[in-house]
Amino acid sequence: MPQAEQAAALRSTLRAVNDAACWVSQVAFARGVPREYELRKHTYAELKARGLGAQAAQHTIKKVRDGYTTLKANLRAGNYGTEGSKRRRKTEGKPIAFRPQAAQPFDDRCLSWQYDAQTVSIWTTAGRLKDVRFVCSADAFKTLREHRKGETDLIERDGVFYLIAVCEVPEAEQYEPDGFIGVDLGIVNIATTSTGYQAAGRGLNRYRKRQLALRAKLQKKGTKSAKRRLKERARREARHVKNQNHIIAKTIVTEAERTFAGLSLEQLKGIRQRVRLRKPQRVTLHSWAFAQLGDFIVYKAKRAGVPLVFVDPAYTSQMCCQCQHIDKRNRVDQALFICRGCGVVAHADRNASHNIAQRGESVWNAGRESDAPATPQGCLDGGAHLTASGALPPSPVL
Repeated sequence: MPQAEQAAALRSTLRAVNDAACWVSQVAFARGVPREYELRKHTYAELKARGLGAQAAQHTIKKVRDGYTTLKANLRAGNYGTEGSKRRRKTEGKPIAFRPQAAQPFDDRCLSWQYDAQTVSIWTTAGRLKDVRFVCSADAFKTLREHRKGETDLIERDGVFYLIAVCEVPEAEQYEPDGFIGVDLGIVNIATTSTGYQAAGRGLNRYRKRQLALRAKLQKKGTKSAKRRLKERARREARHVKNQNHIIAKTIVTEAERTFAGLSLEQLKGIRQRVRLRKPQRVTLHSWAFAQLGDFIVYKAKRAGVPLVFVDPAYTSQMCCQCQHIDKRNRVDQALFICRGCGVVAHADRNASHNIAQRGESVWNAGRESDAPATPQGCLDGGAHLTASGALPPSPVL
């Protein structure tokens, strides 16, 4: 919450460091993107001459080098198209550019927090600003005060300044789960658990369909104001989906924590490459934020100490949770499951969630330490001795 003079200084600082980052990026591109130490030798003196402090110059160089590292990883993953494609050639043929309002990292030397006064002191190109007020929710302030560690990013978005602080929150100690809750992720039903919870995707899918139609109209118009509205709508849709995913993830993790159960999730990495769909269905799949929902469930489970495992999703929608009979015809339609082996009738997503829960329990039992009693010394010395019940004692684990 900076005052007018403070906001002007912060805005000028962001423009200065991002202009400098663009220049460093051009130097790095011309020299074949050298290592950070070598890049520093070619750019540090010029950054100091531009009015950047020592720490700001170091962070600007590191930001550029990290940007090229990320670009290389995206190219390797094929996120900019295949080798030789037009989009990939365009991306590889120019240096990385930084927006004037892009985030700039600050360490503890450049930015300090005064929690009692709820203010910060921050370096700018116009000098150090003191007593800059900040606001946040009560929970965020508690996390900030207790767990902040490392750098803080300053960013401007729609005329509002944000500080994004790194907080290292310790993971809670995991308890021994009393069974597992399977979570089946989907499009019609975003999440279905083996305990009965179901997050229907009807409202979210309807919202996205409406946004898709509005985007098509604005893209067809193509004016400057239309492009600005497109960016606003994209951010609004992302915030809406993120909020829904937070709600769903919190509901699932809270239920597991309340019942001392573990969570079993499908390993859906690479689903876009594996699944083959008709053209009208591809937009729905590629706009589905299943990775974000999975990440939210993972980090909320770690904070609550809820055990979590990932299982192979193969045939979970075709296998009967009662008799384990697998048949493609078991899945009658999207919602109905009728086993051709034992005749059980169930909701298809609910049946899949039970299969995921069973696999999760198997994975957990296979991975945890054995709780069998130690073998008596006499049994190790004298060969195979029967116990009182007539069974062979357990073999020692080497």
